[in-house]
Amino acid sequence: MRRIRPVVMIVAAVAVVALLGWGLVLRGNGEGQTLSGYVEGDLVYLAAPVSGAVQTLYVQEGERVAAGAATFLVDPQVPRAQAESAAAALAAAEAHADDLRKGQRAQEQAVYDAQLAAAEAQLRQAQADYDRIAPLVARGIYAPARLDQQRAARDTARAQVETVRRQRAVAALGARSDAIAAADQQAAQARGGLSGAEAVLRTLSPPAPTAARVQQIFFRQGEWAPANQPVLALLPDARIKLRFFVPERSVSLYRPGTTVQFGCDGCPGLRTARIRWVSATAEFTPPVLYSRGSRDRLVFMVEATPEDPTSLNPGLPVDVVPLDAAR
Repeated sequence: MRRIRPVVMIVAAVAVVALLGWGLVLRGNGEGQTLSGYVEGDLVYLAAPVSGAVQTLYVQEGERVAAGAATFLVDPQVPRAQAESAAAALAAAEAHADDLRKGQRAQEQAVYDAQLAAAEAQLRQAQADYDRIAPLVARGIYAPARLDQQRAARDTARAQVETVRRQRAVAALGARSDAIAAADQQAAQARGGLSGAEAVLRTLSPPAPTAARVQQIFFRQGEWAPANQPVLALLPDARIKLRFFVPERSVSLYRPGTTVQFGCDGCPGLRTARIRWVSATAEFTPPVLYSRGSRDRLVFMVEATPEDPTSLNPGLPVDVVPLDAAR
């Protein structure tokens, strides 16, 4: 009896396999066959551009998020300090450019006013000395050289007055145009640094780009997330699709925009999907010349967008009603 029992079990297993194979053959050759496929989803990975500890998680795996909803936050302490430093650098650069345009302060210009008054007084004195000595030289009391000396002193005093007057005018004008342009460029550079720091600060808490389902969380609260390393993955509703395979003999019926019906385990009744893409190449092509029998084994992949994707999970098998059978 012990030796017979394994033999009976083996015979029963072979019978079951044979029945299943026969059922698949009947399904593949019958009028009501369905096209095999599955649900596929393209994930969107959200990350921060800088390294840091995950300070807050606003979502949990499996829950739905609306477009624009907060997902997570990386510790903003260091990027915020960098943004504040960039703001201070911008304020300093702009203040320097404004200061170059203003010229010198009133107190500094008052110094030039005093120097100008002193130079004008010296000029008046030199002119008076010249006017007094000139007649005396003409009468021969003084030598002509004395008049030449006084004339030189008068001209020197006049030149000094002109020098101080021009210095005061230049002080009121401000810095040179080249210096002002250089200061403006430094301010623009500081403004760009501040914009970059603020942009990094905003990306520490990326929002959901569209309505989606939280598929997976890679870093939990308090864990260190490297820069550009995904913290979580979202499955957008718009990126859920069906993939199924169509025999070569009927692939011409499937065109982008065509509606198909499908069913799945746990789905009430048939659902609809719209074809978005049909593969241009066949799969499972045998490495021999085509014949009538080999062409029957050629299939083409088709992708379709379901009308209500929120309840479909990636990897779920689906049965698509063939278009020739639906007609």
